[in-house]
Amino acid sequence: MKLKIERATERDIPAIVRLVRQLAEYEKLEHAMVSREDDFRKALFGPQRNVEALLAFADDVAVGLALYFYNFSTFQGRRGIYLEDIYVEPEFRGRGIGKALLKQLARVAKEGDCGRLEWSVLTWNQPSIDFYHALGAVTMDDWRIFRLTGEALDRLSND
Repeated sequence: MKLKIERATERDIPAIVRLVRQLAEYEKLEHAMVSREDDFRKALFGPQRNVEALLAFADDVAVGLALYFYNFSTFQGRRGIYLEDIYVEPEFRGRGIGKALLKQLARVAKEGDCGRLEWSVLTWNQPSIDFYHALGAVTMDDWRIFRLTGEALDRLSND
């Protein structure tokens, strides 16, 4: 297998959607996947682009994805990278593809003078948690993620 990690281009959008759909199925969240190709086209390549993506290719077929954006740490006074999603197709796991995606993303962070790289993981996803710990990542036990969507977001915005 010939592995290469590349920044996604507009021609990769169908592969990105395919991989995100597989991720949604893996996380048992396929009901929440409403994004379409046009959504990714705007977010990744539109005039107000705010997301980046790396793809892992095995013999020229996209088999892995890392989708990320920049955030900012007020305490560090520097930007960071938030890894929204990382996914490797099941039949390609255990071959170093996830690690290669994270290594490339760490390089992007260092080249961009970012102070940190962070992400979330579902609490039941122990294989991923173990993998991240093996890389040296630490669990942020003192923090909780909060989210407003749907009616709650509408209600707050209209108050």
